[in-house]
Amino acid sequence: MSETLDDRELALNLFVVLARAYNSVTSRTNRDIHSHGLNTTEFGVLDLLYHRGPQPLQKIGEKVLISSGNITYVVDKLQKKNLLRRRASQDDRRVIFAELTEEGRHFFEQIFPQHKQVISDTVSGLSAEEKERAVALLKKLGLSAEGSI
Repeated sequence: MSETLDDRELALNLFVVLARAYNSVTSRTNRDIHSHGLNTTEFGVLDLLYHRGPQPLQKIGEKVLISSGNITYVVDKLQKKNLLRRRASQDDRRVIFAELTEEGRHFFEQIFPQHKQVISDTVSGLSAEEKERAVALLKKLGLSAEGSI
């Protein structure tokens, strides 16, 4: 099926609106993250460790979408802040886990509720039904885009 000019214009308009909405939402949530002395990658690592428990360093990069070289840098920074520690695997000494320290767990427990509220406030322009529809449509769009690469 051939795409018409109107379809392409609509696709372009969708792309622009989606990009602007993404920038607006992330700008607001990033300000909250930065207000706690973290960058978004550091926050992502803490979030992963808080919600999923200790993780092998090589898996953290995959889950928070950063390169393996950057993960060492981020883990070093968080370790210096005493928010996480490295621990060798008992099964395979070549595998190093990152895990939250007590201070890191307490810190994240203090900041996460506020961050959830910032996200909630940021997307409050949509009703619950609209949010559900947006989630479904954006998942469909993401899966479709992955298939077309």
